[in-house]
Amino acid sequence: MPEDRKFIGFDGYKKAMDLLKPGDVVILTTPVVFRWVHFGYAISKGLNVFMEKPTTTDGPTSRKMLELSAESVKKNLKVGVGLMCRHCKSRGEMAQRIKDGQIGDLTLLRAYRIAGPTGSASVGPKPEGISDLHYQIKNFHGFLWLSGGGFSDFLIHNIDECCWMKDAFPVEAKGHGGRHYRGDQIDQNFDTYNIEYTFADGTKMFMAGRTMPGCHQEFATFVHGTKGSAVVSQAGHHPSKARMYKSHRMVKEDLIWECPKPEADPYQLEWEDLMTAIRADKPYNEAERGAKSSLVTAMGRMACHTGQVVTYEDMLNCEHEFAPNADKLTLDGPSPLMPDANGKYPVPNPGINARREY
Repeated sequence: MPEDRKFIGFDGYKKAMDLLKPGDVVILTTPVVFRWVHFGYAISKGLNVFMEKPTTTDGPTSRKMLELSAESVKKNLKVGVGLMCRHCKSRGEMAQRIKDGQIGDLTLLRAYRIAGPTGSASVGPKPEGISDLHYQIKNFHGFLWLSGGGFSDFLIHNIDECCWMKDAFPVEAKGHGGRHYRGDQIDQNFDTYNIEYTFADGTKMFMAGRTMPGCHQEFATFVHGTKGSAVVSQAGHHPSKARMYKSHRMVKEDLIWECPKPEADPYQLEWEDLMTAIRADKPYNEAERGAKSSLVTAMGRMACHTGQVVTYEDMLNCEHEFAPNADKLTLDGPSPLMPDANGKYPVPNPGINARREY
């Protein structure tokens, strides 16, 4: 990379995008706190966008991203969001089969992402010689203002594929979780999360998340209907191993469909779909759906962190913005989240802080 195309600093995104021409593609993969800032500038430059998930962390940024999404559609920009499982052909065929009634009306959806410590979700004490801002960015999964925490960054995939199978977004969430065996960890995450989502028709979706060593591990999504059940995914993101059964036992003799093998890689497919749309100038914009998936993910997180029932409208209209100055941060400035005298950051206190996550 030539030196004149390398940029350091929170304003580097402008310098990089200024080198592009309208119709070029910009990839937005910084921590999500900067997504609305960078997306807005990309729209002003007429750039097509691929952005990582989640795209929002709280109510105010969700509203901003929904507004920007509408603006990007008006400009006919092509926008991809890194919820790549939506591009999986096996899951896509399953979604259609569910819609066609092959396992009846859906009555229950359940998903699991239970593993050991993941990413930078567990963060030890800050060492000397690095600022709070730099240390938090280095360990962005550990801090809600940067990533929505491990919950939003990791569990969104399972939540989104459930919403796809249901062809709807949930309207309410309640849940619980906690911090266990934390020692000197200073991040804001819970180690366990359990959420009950409710859709408008009353159907329930359960999401279980855990990042604790030594426990049973599972990364999978299942759905149940009045005529049978289905495995949406059972090996993480790829391969899906998608299949359907005429019962809820999920045994071989009850199998009624399984996806062809080998399965194409959805990480590749999401890029093929975006590039095809750009070259053919076909309508293609995942920004609104990505924002709504991010919002309902945050809805479940807030329900756990506050101990309250949180509705879609509650989350969307919540005024607690984790980093209202995200577009004004400087390398030598303070973080939006500062520690107490003991170097500890505020953490969720369900039932005590019932209106804010911290």
